Amino acid sequence: MAAEDLLRQITDWLQNFSMQHGYFGVFLISLFGSMSIFFPVPYTVVIFTLGSIETFNPILTAFVSGLGSAVGEFSGYLLGLGGRKIISEKGKRNVEFFLKIFGRYSVLAIFIFALTPLPDDLLFIPLGVMHYSFLRAFIPAFLGKLCMSLIIVYSARFTVGVIREIFGIESDWVSAIIGTVTALILLVIVFILMFKVDWEKTLEKRRKPKGRGLAKIKVYAKPFSTNVIGR
Repeated sequence: MAAEDLLRQITDWLQNFSMQHGYFGVFLISLFGSMSIFFPVPYTVVIFTLGSIETFNPILTAFVSGLGSAVGEFSGYLLGLGGRKIISEKGKRNVEFFLKIFGRYSVLAIFIFALTPLPDDLLFIPLGVMHYSFLRAFIPAFLGKLCMSLIIVYSARFTVGVIREIFGIESDWVSAIIGTVTALILLVIVFILMFKVDWEKTLEKRRKPKGRGLAKIKVYAKPFSTNVIGR
């Protein structure tokens, strides 16, 4: 109960702050809410509340919140950017390999992670490690956060209960903690798979048996063709 009271107090403080500072307050709470990698800040609850207040323009509120949360998500990107220096040579080869594969679906993946409740840091920290283009990452991230904010704000106007649950609104402290721990565990798994496994060699090994089989066929085929010609 004490933890839930603390969460409620934080939410009330964020709401009062945004009410006092208007759209600038909305930008700041969205910025710091998205920057909090290890501590969940319930800024979406505040955005939902502000969406039901007539004095706040829903489109402008969603735009400012989307911009703030998109900028905040790049704290993970910067963390990955700095962490690249301590990666081993094998890890760097894996990074280059993943960058080639990820290039095909990067925009869609970033947009989906930004739009949905998927833990963004699972994607943005590896993007920083890969030295992925900041601009190419920011545009789909902003569009995803903008769409998410629009859904939250307008769901407050039209009271869509299902969307509340999807975006974690009205979630208690325990569920927030569980979500954070789960995100951290998944993040560790992603990094282990990304840097400890030599994916390039693994895929080469899977391809080699096919090549060997073809080589054997060619070896057996050569003497056969020679005998036929001799006769």
